[in-house]
Amino acid sequence: MVRRVAVVTDSTACLPSGLARSHQVSVVPLDVVVDGARSLDGELAPADLLAALESGARVSTSQPPPAAFAAVYARAVADGATDIVSVHLSGGLSGTVSAARAAAAACEVPVVVVDSGSAAMGLGFAVLAAARAARAEPVGAPAARPRWRRWRRVPAPVARPVPTPEEIAELAARTATAGSVWFLVDSLDHLRRGGRLSAASAVLGTLLALHPLLTLTGGRLTVAAKVRTRRAARARLEQLAVDAVLARGSARVAVHHLGREADACDLADSIVARTQECVVEVVVAPAGAVLAAHVGPGLLAVVVTGLAAEQPSGGPAIDPTSAPGSIDLPSFGRSAERRRS
Repeated sequence: MVRRVAVVTDSTACLPSGLARSHQVSVVPLDVVVDGARSLDGELAPADLLAALESGARVSTSQPPPAAFAAVYARAVADGATDIVSVHLSGGLSGTVSAARAAAAACEVPVVVVDSGSAAMGLGFAVLAAARAARAEPVGAPAARPRWRRWRRVPAPVARPVPTPEEIAELAARTATAGSVWFLVDSLDHLRRGGRLSAASAVLGTLLALHPLLTLTGGRLTVAAKVRTRRAARARLEQLAVDAVLARGSARVAVHHLGREADACDLADSIVARTQECVVEVVVAPAGAVLAAHVGPGLLAVVVTGLAAEQPSGGPAIDPTSAPGSIDLPSFGRSAERRRS
């Protein structure tokens, strides 16, 4: 039987819709509630969400029910999937991964659920690495007929096997773990109210009028630094990203924002310019309603992940530039990809 592995994630991956479609990734949206009105993540326009947050509206989120995952898994099976790899938001931030596991137990095909320990494109890049691996040529695919040339037989190309679901899941987990994620926010109040950050850390930052830089440690949000001014915090965020890219040698970068697209694009341009040929892909995208609800207005976030972690252990190498629709940026000296949404 030809193996076909479907890849599923949730909306906290902040994948631009075109990127998810081109990689054949199914996305399960989380719920967003604004002053009691419930909608799915992605249905509320970023501008409307920002206006709600700035007006003091009560914004909360909740994980999808197991039935939402079950419906997506069922569609994947109907489309021919023999296995599913489901990669999700850190279990330290949400019960989303638990809901996925509950649905996986009742699925008619095997489902491997991965707690990425990450969020935003820290999760997204892990999902895309899994999707690229899952699109490898199926086991048993017919090889090209051997040809004769000057009486010497040319070996037929060897069919590249799809990694097993367990190998794909391990690759996704390794990619997520190898990534670095930083968030610059104007206030810690939203994180405190959502229970994602301790009250002591939030109060200290507010009293001192500091601009905090947050990171993910062990799947949970922690304060990486507190900087006096927004400008200094922005510079520190850029330097952290540049250092991370240079340390990896070859990396993918994502910049998220909430109502600050111009700032996000400028930050992405600066990171690429300062690291030259080290960046092979750039994604600039809104933060998404769930992330925005917990961090509040003023968000800028940067994700850096190295390409070395994306190679399947013991399996075929995956071309890091094989993503569909890549765009050459000659000014950067090599193939790169810029996606904005």
